Amino acid sequence: MMFRTQSFLQKNPVLRNKEYLTFIFIRFGLSFALTMQFTIVAYWIYHITGGSKLALGFIGLAEVVPVICFSLFSGYLVDLKEKRNLLSAVVSCYVVIGLGLFYLTTSYAASHLPKSWVIGLIYFFIFLGGILRTFLGPTAFSLIGLILPRQQYANGVSWSSMAWQIGTVSGPLTGGTLIAASGIETGMAVVLITEMIMLALVFRIAKKPVMKTTREPVLQSIGEGVKFILKTPELLGAQLLDMFSVLFGGAVALLPAVQAEFFPQTEAFFSGARAFGFLRAAPGIGALLSLMMIAFFPLRTHPGKKLFIAVAGFGISIIVFGLSRNFYLSFFILILSGIFDAVSVVIRSTILQLVTPDDMRGRIASVNTMFISSSNELGDFESGVMANWLGTSRAIVVGGCLTLGVVITTFFYNPKLKNFQFRGQE
Repeated sequence: MMFRTQSFLQKNPVLRNKEYLTFIFIRFGLSFALTMQFTIVAYWIYHITGGSKLALGFIGLAEVVPVICFSLFSGYLVDLKEKRNLLSAVVSCYVVIGLGLFYLTTSYAASHLPKSWVIGLIYFFIFLGGILRTFLGPTAFSLIGLILPRQQYANGVSWSSMAWQIGTVSGPLTGGTLIAASGIETGMAVVLITEMIMLALVFRIAKKPVMKTTREPVLQSIGEGVKFILKTPELLGAQLLDMFSVLFGGAVALLPAVQAEFFPQTEAFFSGARAFGFLRAAPGIGALLSLMMIAFFPLRTHPGKKLFIAVAGFGISIIVFGLSRNFYLSFFILILSGIFDAVSVVIRSTILQLVTPDDMRGRIASVNTMFISSSNELGDFESGVMANWLGTSRAIVVGGCLTLGVVITTFFYNPKLKNFQFRGQE
């Protein structure tokens, strides 16, 4: 047993770093709280608006506007600021948002505020969360690069992604269960408490040196980050591939409609809010399984080709999910989509860590946030509009087909990404 433990730690040296362990626990806690919050808000909005699919799309729109507006500027600030204190400020603001959403779930708010105000305030808090997201991603990305030595980046990204995915599994499952058992108020209370605990843990991480000390004009500094990505084909290709696959494959945004149309409230165990919670958690379960395999069998060879296979598998999974009317098949297919998505995330994140200079991490990560976060939220909006126009099932299938089109196009037009290798970059 001792030999197996030592062998495991030799393969995963980052687990000997106590500060890194604190960091990934914070990653887990924030993922747990924020995905539970998203699950509750999506279910809440869908039902408070009388089953409006367009209202689900507006959740994404409310978050994508600040992401597009603030992402580049946030990266400029992240590069100039101390990362631990910046993370504590971001988490503190998440606590304030959690408190506001919790208030809106209470009977006091329901009796004193008109429904239109409640809906408007929910979207307002989502908008504020979008601003925070532009700081959270670059700050966490920069922090992991300061906690770990360069040769441990790939291993660190895998475990960090696994911690995040454990949260994305347990958050929706807990949220769906709490909605079914106690209502949305209890769920939001758990979100708030979790965020407060994570805030306390942030201060167990030591302050880090600021790698960039010279202040350049804002636009010039931001432009350097954009130029670096544009002149690095493997990085640009990975970003575009992920952005468009997420943009077109946003089936998760329509899960409240999928649950209501295909798995309504019945006597069956997997129905109603519980079915929604399990379906929302399924991609995270798949991602977790995938990341556990990657931890034991790292992606060392042909990462570029594996990235294309993973995104193609994700697109096919979305198509099958759109055609399914069986809960167990839908659940399994969403698990598969999570498996493929996790592989692409690990490869893309490792490429990002390896090719980014230390003094540009905040700006490059902010561009990454704009690519990925905007595509997530724009994908939610696009899915809501498409579902309102074509119907839920057709919208999901069309999105999966478009994802496959993106994979084929990128495969033939970006040979550097296709042939990218981790060796030689470390």
